[in-house]
Amino acid sequence: MTRPVHRSPCTAHRNKSFIEKQKIEAEFLDMLRNYNRIIYKVVSFYVDENTTSDDLYQDVVLNLWKAFPNFRKESQFSTWIYRIALNTCVSFYRNSRRRPTCVEITPDIKAYTEENEAIAELFACINRLGKLERALILLYLEDRPYKEIADIMGITTTNVSTKISRIKEKLKQISKM
Repeated sequence: MTRPVHRSPCTAHRNKSFIEKQKIEAEFLDMLRNYNRIIYKVVSFYVDENTTSDDLYQDVVLNLWKAFPNFRKESQFSTWIYRIALNTCVSFYRNSRRRPTCVEITPDIKAYTEENEAIAELFACINRLGKLERALILLYLEDRPYKEIADIMGITTTNVSTKISRIKEKLKQISKM
């Protein structure tokens, strides 16, 4: 005679919780696969000789993972990722009191820049900007709308427009040096 299997409410709750965790993890990994280039781009502008891009990338991913369950989907994933990536990078350098320096352009961009010296010069000039200016111009070069840039940076759309205009002028001055 076999005994019926009795499942307690606790077991059912644990199974449901486990399934929910798996679903969240799968969503996160999918999001990470789709938007990992954004993270690499932001990290590449903030890495210095004392920090590998992998370390900073890992910090960004960890902060994304911690914040993911609370993401309310009121903005696009890309906006949310840019915001966390920028905040993580800026906080990393603020807390460590390190100053970022020019970094080598990523390999896929480097191959293209060998054909086009103007782009290589632009990236060299961008690397001479301040951290926040680099973040703004990076978003601008990604063709992000001013509204999205404002949301990411936590400033007004008008301020974005003004700052980008000033950054363009600054880049012109830097390129003349």
